[in-house]
Amino acid sequence: MVFLKPSEHGTVQPKPKYGHLSKIAPEFVPLQRELDANFKALWELPIDEFKQGWINAPPALAEDIPVPGKDIQITHQLIPVRDGNKIEIRVYKPIEPEPEALLFLNSHGGGWSVGSHNVEEGQNRNVAAKTKSVVVSVDYRMAPEYKFPYSINDCYDALLWCKENALTLGINPDRIIVSGGSAGGNIAAVLAQMTRNEKVSGVLGQVLNIPVTCHPKHFPADKYEYGSYQQNKDSSIVDAPKMDWFWDQYLPEATAEVYASPLLEENLKGLPPALVQVAGMDPLRDEGLAYAEALKAAGVPVTLKIYPGLPHGFYMIPHLKQSVEYIQSVVDFVLEIQTGSNL
Repeated sequence: MVFLKPSEHGTVQPKPKYGHLSKIAPEFVPLQRELDANFKALWELPIDEFKQGWINAPPALAEDIPVPGKDIQITHQLIPVRDGNKIEIRVYKPIEPEPEALLFLNSHGGGWSVGSHNVEEGQNRNVAAKTKSVVVSVDYRMAPEYKFPYSINDCYDALLWCKENALTLGINPDRIIVSGGSAGGNIAAVLAQMTRNEKVSGVLGQVLNIPVTCHPKHFPADKYEYGSYQQNKDSSIVDAPKMDWFWDQYLPEATAEVYASPLLEENLKGLPPALVQVAGMDPLRDEGLAYAEALKAAGVPVTLKIYPGLPHGFYMIPHLKQSVEYIQSVVDFVLEIQTGSNL
């Protein structure tokens, strides 16, 4: 089983600015007990079964989800990365693709250690069907076998591969949105910084869903409110001890790496417009809000969506009205990027 330690990170007392967001949402109350029991059972499995359980978990899909073969087409492909290995991508296209479509490159969540394409399956299908974009989900290599910076490098290499194979994919190589949830949101934020720093063209937007933006050991609490890590330390789905465990798998030395903790980047100017979505009952809430604040201060257009009283990963409950809003917010952001209305 996974051995978790009590978390010592974050301030003990929640701060007044965001503390009220932890009050549990009425819609979540009747769901919490069963959900907590299911995740408790998962975390008590032997480590190999624990990781496999995340891979085998069926995607959480709403009843009106776009259907492969009817609304979208889904294919898989192995692509090369810098060390000579290959990783898998899952490609979603509308059933009637448009020429030179926008590329929506998604890195899945799972603490850099677990998960698969299925984590954001609902989002990816909706984006492909409703925006006529080509969605590419990257199955990057995961910790602890592949620690930082493997996931970052795999996803960056996947982005470059997509640009080089734009004709085959049916995309415009200069119309790209990088996206991800949780650890994938961390990767997306880093990809936005990397492509700016390396002068890689075409990244027009970034979707940062419930993102990890800073190792708790290095969070600049003198600049930003940081009460959520303790306030929500026992929250549902992902609590503070679980988040500490994920960090230990990915970055065991806990060093202050900007490409692991994008909030530490001092210069955020010139980054593309961002959609940032945060959950009120999430230990990661305040670091997502801090990154949104930092982006705004650097002149980056930011669309911020807050879901009070809901835990990290709440979108895995597809019938919640907030989960529907969460996915629709991504779709709306993509449509705005396509038309240039949020620039």
